[in-house]
Amino acid sequence: MSVDPDDLIAVVRYALESTRATMACPFHWDVMIRVGDDAAESHAWARARNIIKSDGTKWKVEALREEFGQQLGKAADGCCPQCEHARACGVKTS
Repeated sequence: MSVDPDDLIAVVRYALESTRATMACPFHWDVMIRVGDDAAESHAWARARNIIKSDGTKWKVEALREEFGQQLGKAADGCCPQCEHARACGVKTS
């Protein structure tokens, strides 16, 4: 694992991606997609909590919860909106 436990944003991103709770669109790397798997999101929460505790970092639970909310809130639900827009307009994406 090469994530810095002091960087809460990176820890949460790593936990979400490594548990497959979120994924990057294969065509638009800047678009994160929320998979919608509650078990994966719970696993990501536990993984992030363990990472920040591993080196003695003391992040408050509220800060962790807020960062999870922000990253999951920014992620597109189920599919990339840019790909969906392209399909609706008849543009081939693959």
